[in-house]
Amino acid sequence: MVIKVFLASSSGSTAIKKKQQDVVSFLDALKVDYTELDIACNEQNRMWMRQNVPEEKKPPNGIPLPPQIFNEESYCGDYETFFDAKEDNAVYTFLGLPPPPGSKEAEQADKGLNGTLEEHPDDAAEVPVEERNGGSHREEEEEEEEEGQAEGESGQADDEETEGDTAPAEEEDEEEAEGEEDHNEEAQAEEEEDQEREDLQSEEEEELQQLEEEEDAEEQEEDEAE
Repeated sequence: MVIKVFLASSSGSTAIKKKQQDVVSFLDALKVDYTELDIACNEQNRMWMRQNVPEEKKPPNGIPLPPQIFNEESYCGDYETFFDAKEDNAVYTFLGLPPPPGSKEAEQADKGLNGTLEEHPDDAAEVPVEERNGGSHREEEEEEEEEGQAEGESGQADDEETEGDTAPAEEEDEEEAEGEEDHNEEAQAEEEEDQEREDLQSEEEEELQQLEEEEDAEEQEEDEAE
């Protein structure tokens, strides 16, 4: 299985360059074999990437931005999904690769399997005879202690009720402030993505214009030679 990372080597967007570098640096750190495919200098790579990114994963304008990651012909995801997998220690699962023994991802998988095998009622140790005989006495003492604690907690609860009257209003103010911050962050992220798409489109237009000018120059030279 070959991991394919589609990149734009001549991208003018700083954000795209940073995302591309994050992906390849992390894959290098994990010693994952991958192939870089440049969409800026190779039109076939560009068209293949656009055609094989699922429609539901494409942005509203229909042009996916690099980096885009594939396992052979299977689509893995873009930078955002790669970043989420990295935060969850699930990059190998994201890439469709088995995690190597000793990795954090393999340890998490082992813990998940072992957790279902830990509950065995037959493994419980038998209670010694001495503990069974003294059990009733300890239960009486525990009941007395619990009654005393309940009385103390009831008095404390009365004091806390007066303090808690202002808590809901403060919590609502905090939630509103957090909501405004989240909205501002989302709006800023959307603006950055829109700018990245515009930069990529302008780059593509410049490349096409340059190719057309080169072709015109070649045709002019041929006419002059004739």
